[in-house]
Amino acid sequence: MTRAVVFAYHNVGVRCLRVLLDQGVDVALVLTHEDSPNETIWYDSVAQVCSDRGIPTITPDDANAPDVVARIRALAPDFIFSFYYRKMLGAELLGIPGRGALNMHGSLLPKYRGRVPVNWAVLHGERETGASLHYMEIKPDAGNLVAQTAVPILDDDTAFEVFQKVTVAAELTLARALPQLVAGTAPSVPLDLKAGSYFSGRKPEDGRIDWSQPAAAVNNLVRAVAPPYPGAFTDVGTMRIVVARSRVTRPDASAPTPAQFIGQVARAADGALGFVCGDGALLVPLRLIIGDTPLDATASQAWLATVKQ
Repeated sequence: MTRAVVFAYHNVGVRCLRVLLDQGVDVALVLTHEDSPNETIWYDSVAQVCSDRGIPTITPDDANAPDVVARIRALAPDFIFSFYYRKMLGAELLGIPGRGALNMHGSLLPKYRGRVPVNWAVLHGERETGASLHYMEIKPDAGNLVAQTAVPILDDDTAFEVFQKVTVAAELTLARALPQLVAGTAPSVPLDLKAGSYFSGRKPEDGRIDWSQPAAAVNNLVRAVAPPYPGAFTDVGTMRIVVARSRVTRPDASAPTPAQFIGQVARAADGALGFVCGDGALLVPLRLIIGDTPLDATASQAWLATVKQ
């Protein structure tokens, strides 16, 4: 029987772990993370799956600590798998499995190597992304590609909606590739790293809206960080508001929108109220969050009508 040690977290971690179990892999140990009290936990629990299935589970602060490495080496796994585990695995760990260490990444590698690839893809207005299974090296997301599956990004998809598609793509990718990995017939294709870029993580402050940007770029930001992520925000007077969903439209031709009106509320050609962006187009909020109160499209329009310029 094929034996694996699995590093996993989040929905991709849950679904890919279940693929291994479904295909009869002996999962000898799972390493996951403690949920942070400072983070909104909207995703499924790897630890719960392990508890349900009686799989030994640990949550070390440092997966590369000597005692953790020794425990994994003693298990003599054929494979190590990393499914949305948030910390880098060092050379000692990567050298343990007899048949390789593999990672599932949420992009079409070599594009969007690094952190939060789905959010970056939406932010940049991509029309597709996906999931890629690849061998791990010390350099992040740089090892040979085994398999990948693409999914579309619709022009109004939020990162949350795209992530749901990527989760399914990850499950499909692993389910398709795992029999080949076990049989020793899986592809191993070098990545052309020059054809992609590495992206770092994002902070809540990165969601601050710059109204001097074109409306399409602001809309992409809204989509990329919409709840359950921290959200795109702006300050109206002394009040901070989150734009949770939006659309782009043109202003009313009879209403001038010179540069000094950027970031202010104006009326669109279709009668809706929106914020003036740097290219003169309007960003019309479809969902606002005022304080802790979410507003639908009608309530958002009513609130915008009260804003004094």
